[in-house]
Amino acid sequence: MEEIKTPSAGKRFLWAAGHILRGNVVLVIALIAAAITCFFVPFDEEYLGYFDLRTLSCLFCTLAVVAALKNIKFFVWLADVIVRRFKNMRNIVLALVFVTYFGSMIMANDMALVTFLPLGWFVLESCGNKKLAAFTFIMQNIAANLGGMLTPFGNPQNLYLFSYYEIPTAQFFAIMAIPFAVAFVLILGVCLTVKPEPAVVTARPRKAPPLWRSVVYGLLFVLSVLIVFRVFPYYWGLLAVVVCLLVLDFKAILHVDYGLLLTFCAFFVFSGNLARIPQVEQFLGSLVALDPLAFGTLSCQIISNVPSAVLLSRFTQDYVRLLIAVNIGGLGTPIASLASLITLNNYRRFCPGETKKYVLKFLALNFSFLAVLLGSGYLTAFLLF
Repeated sequence: MEEIKTPSAGKRFLWAAGHILRGNVVLVIALIAAAITCFFVPFDEEYLGYFDLRTLSCLFCTLAVVAALKNIKFFVWLADVIVRRFKNMRNIVLALVFVTYFGSMIMANDMALVTFLPLGWFVLESCGNKKLAAFTFIMQNIAANLGGMLTPFGNPQNLYLFSYYEIPTAQFFAIMAIPFAVAFVLILGVCLTVKPEPAVVTARPRKAPPLWRSVVYGLLFVLSVLIVFRVFPYYWGLLAVVVCLLVLDFKAILHVDYGLLLTFCAFFVFSGNLARIPQVEQFLGSLVALDPLAFGTLSCQIISNVPSAVLLSRFTQDYVRLLIAVNIGGLGTPIASLASLITLNNYRRFCPGETKKYVLKFLALNFSFLAVLLGSGYLTAFLLF
């Protein structure tokens, strides 16, 4: 009998390291960028001022409560209930896309995709219609990026800018109202192009989550939202969420996306250091001053929307245009947002060998949406000034 060779410890380590790096590309880039700037700005007490503790606390609370809701399968059950009410492929695609769209307002765009992309594949596979997978995944990705822009906690960059500039709540909604409405119409119009072929979901309905846990976690989420809106000090809200989850579901604390929190910390250091380098400050300040909306959108295509928000906020007070830029700028290239990378990785896992076709369709749809929304962004900036 032929002896089965097992990989050496070194090969296993390299495989594990490669797997981690592929799943945390933005984090790795953030850490490298922060480390490079530390050579130019030596460690001192000013480093402590880089970190926005309110943003980090709010983000942690939101991620922790969402993790608890995911642990009881709340979002999967809710989406399954919604999807089963529709009888043809057009309506099913609409349901999958819009549950992601509205879900991103509550649970943030990244978490919405992590939750609803596998559900989308499950439904399409159950219906025997995998050919719609690429279109559905891309539209779910667009929906997550654009649906989350309406609320301060829908996108991580929103949470940061809302806290950093202390944007009044009413003004925040006013800034994002037109781009959000335009995005809704565009997503609806594109999804309506799907043929209304008959479809039957053959898998059994999912069991409803425990009612009392759903209610308690819902109240904790409301508490997290109140922290975002500065109803009371963030540290009391942080303490309440942590204590409750340690008692009810300590695994939710373990399942928080600490990579995202660490990414924020790294970019706080990166942007803080850049702002202290005179040549960089002058160069970036002059570029952003020309057109924060255009330059912010372009920056997202290269370094993603969250780091663009953290970095460019140091060089402009025009938060209206910057806020719009880092939201619509999540569209475009696959690296424009972490959400897009999550979608690409999921599609490659479900449909190996079809990445090239997916990317071409992704770019066509994303840049088409981006062109229209850029126009809506300029309209919003004109009306608010």
